[in-house]
Amino acid sequence: MREAADPVNAVAFDTLKFARSLREKAHLTPEQAEGMPDAMPEVFASGIPTKGDIVDVRHDIEALRIVTKADIEALRLSARADIATAKSDIIESMFGMIGFQTVAILGAVVALVRSLH
Repeated sequence: MREAADPVNAVAFDTLKFARSLREKAHLTPEQAEGMPDAMPEVFASGIPTKGDIVDVRHDIEALRIVTKADIEALRLSARADIATAKSDIIESMFGMIGFQTVAILGAVVALVRSLH
């Protein structure tokens, strides 16, 4: 049995069993069947993800989900505050216009009454 060169990410691999399976089931020549297991440690060492890698990615995804959820909530609250400010500004402007129109109408009524006398 051979293992990948990196002991931290070592993968147990029964080369003899693999070579027999290739000869018997895939009908490869003995040279082909024996050559493939020799190449497998390189394949394993070249970056096949381990369970630890998958757990790390899951943690990264969960952290990203939490951050994204918080960002969405902050954006929602910010939009709400912006809408409330805009409403307040609109109401303030409306009362200002209504007050100006009231003064203008009263001025016109006073001018009309004076012109009638």
